Amino acid sequence: MNIFRSLIGKVWQDPNAAEVVKIPSGQLHLVRPGNIRTSRECIYNDCMATVRRLPSIEHNFQLVITKVYEDGDQDLLEDEDETDEEKVFLISEELEFRPGETDGEPNFMWRDLHGDVDEFYEFVAAGTNAPTCAFFETCMYRAMYERKYKRSADSVPDAALEEFMWRPPAAPKANPRRKVYKKAETAVIDSSPQNPIVVDEEEPPSQPSRSINQVDQQFMANMNVFFEEEAELYLWDADSWDFRNDGIVVARIMQQKDAEFVFWLSASNDTGLLLAHTICSEMNQRFSHKMLSLTWNHIDSSGTPSSWLFRFRNQEDFGKVFELFTKCQWQTLHRVPWGKMKPEEQSYVLSSNEDVEMKDVEDEEEDEDEVASDLNPEEEASDEEEEEYEDENEPKAPITGDKNSQLTVGYKGDRSYVLRGNSIGVFNRSNDGTVKYYATVSNIATPKGKTFKPKNVMLHDQDTKMILQNPLDPKSLYSMDLERGKVVEEWKVHDDITVDHIAPDNKFAPTTREQTLVGSSHNALFRIDPRVSGTKLVESQFKQYVSKNKFSGVTTTASGKLAVASEKGDIRLFDSIGKNAKTALPPLGDPILGIDVTASGRWIVATTQTYLLLIDTLIGEGRYQGQLGFDRSFPATSKPQPKRLQLKPQHVSYMGDISFTPARFNQVEGQEENAIVTSSGQFVIAWDFAKVKKGKLDQYEIKKYEDHVVQDNFRFGDDKEIIVALNNNVLALNKKNLRKPNRQSLAPQSHSSIVNAPF
Repeated sequence: MNIFRSLIGKVWQDPNAAEVVKIPSGQLHLVRPGNIRTSRECIYNDCMATVRRLPSIEHNFQLVITKVYEDGDQDLLEDEDETDEEKVFLISEELEFRPGETDGEPNFMWRDLHGDVDEFYEFVAAGTNAPTCAFFETCMYRAMYERKYKRSADSVPDAALEEFMWRPPAAPKANPRRKVYKKAETAVIDSSPQNPIVVDEEEPPSQPSRSINQVDQQFMANMNVFFEEEAELYLWDADSWDFRNDGIVVARIMQQKDAEFVFWLSASNDTGLLLAHTICSEMNQRFSHKMLSLTWNHIDSSGTPSSWLFRFRNQEDFGKVFELFTKCQWQTLHRVPWGKMKPEEQSYVLSSNEDVEMKDVEDEEEDEDEVASDLNPEEEASDEEEEEYEDENEPKAPITGDKNSQLTVGYKGDRSYVLRGNSIGVFNRSNDGTVKYYATVSNIATPKGKTFKPKNVMLHDQDTKMILQNPLDPKSLYSMDLERGKVVEEWKVHDDITVDHIAPDNKFAPTTREQTLVGSSHNALFRIDPRVSGTKLVESQFKQYVSKNKFSGVTTTASGKLAVASEKGDIRLFDSIGKNAKTALPPLGDPILGIDVTASGRWIVATTQTYLLLIDTLIGEGRYQGQLGFDRSFPATSKPQPKRLQLKPQHVSYMGDISFTPARFNQVEGQEENAIVTSSGQFVIAWDFAKVKKGKLDQYEIKKYEDHVVQDNFRFGDDKEIIVALNNNVLALNKKNLRKPNRQSLAPQSHSSIVNAPF
């Protein structure tokens, strides 16, 4: 294999090389030795085999067998929703991959992990020369090595790959069974509070070995068991795009004895412990009352995500898990006992995990567009539909080491502004609907000439000004004249109070000549008026709390009412500044990273790292029925039921860690909002708000890019066009180009869909 080392290094070390090696022609067969009638079934008469890396999951590769069509054949597939034109296998030693020959032609065989124990796939590489086959085989072994040991195979000697070369067993096995789990036989246990018990699915062989009984006994001895019942365990299988049933297990929810606020979800069977996952927000849990199931994500020690599911036998068991899991997760986040919370607040937290339909929303028939979409799924968007900025004749500013950090979409002239270091890029929407670079405001500086990198910007005064926050001077704001491209004023807000967040006086104030704006510190809410002499904080409209509330964002309705979120996870609703909050919604525990509200004030969307929290502020019963929580307090017995908008755990297993950017409603003056958009990593994600209000919380669509999405927002006055800021680019995305999550829309792209065009 030494002859391939220099060649393989060229593709193996290039992270942008999605395809490592390819055999362009062959046949795929399914081999069933135990079936006399169909012992060798041809699956694809003409296909190619590719070893493809997974860029979103390091050290993981796929064996992809793709059907090859003759010209015109694909036209027959236009009406198919998802054609069987590709088979994907995660490369691991469990495949028992091996080379061989069929009628004198080279072949490769691997186990069908979803079939019977003796079923194999066979790729016959007819006409392929020996060096190409050997190169392909070497790439397969390197992929197995990286998946097992979670490190690069670049400098690995050939001898280290020999363990992955299949060898026939010395004697036939009695009652052969395919291994479902890689047991935790080599896990190392440290049960101190600083290092809570971790049971990994895999460990490198260099770790000291311990028996599974020792592991189980030590693990369980340090646990208080709250729940222990039988359930079905499922694991999401990327190749089959379905959950794999791994049998009946004993499901448990437990508390670690030496760590009061550390809780565990585990599964075991007669052979011992199968999994043990700490209960935390990153689990991205979803409960289905209809299916009596709990689905969650787990990130292993190498950073690889997986998706698991418990299905319970009856409503009683499911109800216990639902309540216990919610309580344990809340205590983990707050570090206080569940009983410290008021009963009505407990009900509020529990309701956030329920999947019931929302109230006060008519369950209308599906509209014609939705029916048409279901009957005739749209084809994948072409490159021409992807609206990007790429014009060699356009002026370009020098590329700096900074990356795009914030996007602000204006209403005037269809302009968008992107913050990058101490520069602001200005982009226009052209007549053909694309986003074009217009100009750069460089070297942002105070009126005294001291340069700074703004941490936040906001358009103001009919998009003629931009308000900047200087992290080096948090007690002042700076006003930039956008026509001159220069900071012209410093507004000293207060001598002692910092300005951590700003918002317009009302939702559509930037389209008017309104001069005042709203500001908040970590524990205060106030109005800022740049026209007053001296400091700009309006003392008569100022509300400060004694406690450290850690306010993390503020937003306003069309009439100027306010919603304020905090890092603690609570939300306060005000009818005006300077008064007490009319409504205080208790925290679920996760910090709120951003908050937005519909123009009417009826709906609030708050963003946490792993989910969006949607709240209906309409008071449903009592004396003030029909009013909003901004104007009146909710009755103690009738708090709103918050709803989580989150990604399905099985989709997260493809996408990796979820870290949402602040979600936004589309903004159309005089019309109701009908969409919510956010992003995470390389993905733009949008929910149809009309469907969400019907209780369809997990029907979202996505678009993947090869670059990180910094922020996205709808173009002002539009519900179809989304402006997207990537690390080094700005582009327009039509909502019709978003896709339902599936293997195609979540898989790595085969070509670049971005342009490295930093302003």
